[in-house]
Amino acid sequence: MPNRRQKAITRSIQRALFREKFRWTFIQRILAFFRIFNITLIRYEHELFRKLRTEVWSLSEDEYMSSFKSEGKTVSLVSMGDLGFSGSTFFRTSNSAFLVKSVPRHFEHSFFRKDLLAPYSEYMRNHPESLLVWITDYVYAPYHSIGSILRTSPAHHIIMENVLYGKEDDPDAGSWETYDLKPIDYFYPERDLVPGPLVSEHTLSRLADKFEDKIRLTRKIYEAVKRTLETDTAFLASANIVDYSLFLIRFPASSKPDTIGRRTQWRVGVTSADGKWKYRAVVLDFFWAKHTLHAQAMTGAVQAFNVLGRQGPMSITTTAEEYREKFLVMVDEMMEVYVNSRGNGA
Repeated sequence: MPNRRQKAITRSIQRALFREKFRWTFIQRILAFFRIFNITLIRYEHELFRKLRTEVWSLSEDEYMSSFKSEGKTVSLVSMGDLGFSGSTFFRTSNSAFLVKSVPRHFEHSFFRKDLLAPYSEYMRNHPESLLVWITDYVYAPYHSIGSILRTSPAHHIIMENVLYGKEDDPDAGSWETYDLKPIDYFYPERDLVPGPLVSEHTLSRLADKFEDKIRLTRKIYEAVKRTLETDTAFLASANIVDYSLFLIRFPASSKPDTIGRRTQWRVGVTSADGKWKYRAVVLDFFWAKHTLHAQAMTGAVQAFNVLGRQGPMSITTTAEEYREKFLVMVDEMMEVYVNSRGNGA
């Protein structure tokens, strides 16, 4: 059962999505400040996101909004807990079509709103096959409250597609595998600095995964996805972004899970050339920009530490171009052009 905090967050997000208009009066601003759980959220750039959903990603507006409605005793948003080192909270819609992720760190949500959103919108319009995750909405608290200051209730949330959609209805759901992949040759304090027994398995499990197999593709699909990721990462590098990851899913080739919106190849599921698996993939977590004050401070701190520790660069403190190069090498090493018994890998 959801607790009081989870229910309050759900109601705040629902009200933001279904509210037609909202006008702040002076009294309402004062009252809003004293809220601890039920903080008032509003949509950010609603029309921009609506056009992305309907014109670029072919998402039905009625179906999208119905994903956030409560039917009877059904809760529209299901808590997935507090995940990640950033302290983000995650929810999924009851139909599993969309995810809601809080973005508690100011330098990340400020960068997304002020610097990245407009270029991201234009890029996605011009590259409908992009593997960058679909961010379908943004809701936030326009004024401070006790709840947002104490972080009892998140004040900034992004809503995005759930590429695991369809898993729950798949008879082979237990065979689905997920991988959150980043270049592994960077220094991670949680993994590399503290001796193993002092670091919990839960903490280690939240670090980037490693894919031990190969994604076997025809040459045509291999070259196409390579071009797509080169273009996507070039866009991220142009925005000075590092520390993004490839979220990879594989499931049995016999599975036929449902999908939502535009049926792009890597969202429906690419069948491996050997016929054993299907793969889905998106690029996630592109909110860490090198030019933000926090990132600059972190870079300085790690460089100072490395004068003594000599542990090497972290993914969050390297350059955008270097991170892109290592990311592309990582992905390329996971892929393999499959050649069948007749020597044909086309």
